Amino acid sequence: MRKETFLRIILVMFLCMNLAVPPGLMGQGAKEEEPFRPEEIDQIVAPIALYPDSLLAQVLAASTYPLEIVQAARFLQQNKELKGEKLLAASKDKDWEPSVKAMLEFPDVLLMMNEKLEWTQKLGDAFLSQQKDVMVSVQRLRQKAQESGNLKTTKEQKVIVEEQTKVIIIESASPQVVYVPTYNPVVVYGVWAYPAYPPYPVYPYGYVATAGLAFAAGVAVGAAWSGHGGWGCGWGNNEVNINASKQNNFTKNNYNNPQKYQAKQNQNWQHNPQNRGGAQYKNQATAQKYGQQGSGAGARPSTSETRGYGGGAGEKGGGKPQTSDLSRGGGRENALSGSGNGGSERASSNRGQESRSSASRSSGSGASRSSGGASRSSGGSRGGGGRR
Repeated sequence: MRKETFLRIILVMFLCMNLAVPPGLMGQGAKEEEPFRPEEIDQIVAPIALYPDSLLAQVLAASTYPLEIVQAARFLQQNKELKGEKLLAASKDKDWEPSVKAMLEFPDVLLMMNEKLEWTQKLGDAFLSQQKDVMVSVQRLRQKAQESGNLKTTKEQKVIVEEQTKVIIIESASPQVVYVPTYNPVVVYGVWAYPAYPPYPVYPYGYVATAGLAFAAGVAVGAAWSGHGGWGCGWGNNEVNINASKQNNFTKNNYNNPQKYQAKQNQNWQHNPQNRGGAQYKNQATAQKYGQQGSGAGARPSTSETRGYGGGAGEKGGGKPQTSDLSRGGGRENALSGSGNGGSERASSNRGQESRSSASRSSGSGASRSSGGASRSSGGSRGGGGRR
């Protein structure tokens, strides 16, 4: 009798354990997130692929620090009366990574990155884990825009096609003034090759619907306080380059402790995990690469972390929520509210697409072309940016 009772208890415990654990999880560890597919990277990169090289490189680097993007945008909103050199002087005690602090020179782009934080996070994730694929995607999209007649030299920008490699380089027409192009990524690239992955509806403030590229008032650069031009695209090796002279001059004039960011020579840009704050990396491999051993696969920062409530890098204070008035362009998105939800992201993109363009789309094939060849760095060149 006792034996039967004992066996029944064992059986009940066994059934409870199996019912409590969802099927498929027993005996298996957390799965690594799959890499971004080419069509997903094109979807993410499309809103900025036509930026001048120097600004593009800066945005790519800055996107890997989403917490600091939020803090910089908050600071910008709290100091609306300041611009240019005075704004940067007021931020001298902020220890943001240079690519983020230099975004204060391009407030419309900075606010866009903050408003579309989920997109910014994905851009940074893709760049950190698949840098080459991101750079190749930029060249693929530039070629499509050029073939569609929407990417060409204007009074605001120079479009250069390298003869041997066919790499497309975009530079500012003037080394003293830069412009941010505004465009509808659904239209500017012609027929989009991936109907299931339409471009993200990401637009800088002041965007006006147009068939091609439009430019607003430019931003004066070249002064000692300006950080623009410190980052450039090395297309031969699909990397972002640092112009040591430009960055060192910028950090010397805009940081209380600039030595942390001083570069001895021109070099490839390297992500600094210390400026990442509490934001988790996309997967275990990327986390381990940057010393965040405890990060689980697919981990994401919480809403409070992403919005900088926890006193992250560059900010002092405890967990008291701090908010900022982002009245331009409507309310703020809930941070990463749709992370990992591809369906809702695509639905959102479709809504943005339908409201901005009636252009027809078909499932034409998107030829992927490599941007390899002789390395050409535009780290010291001027890019484009716009202030409104």
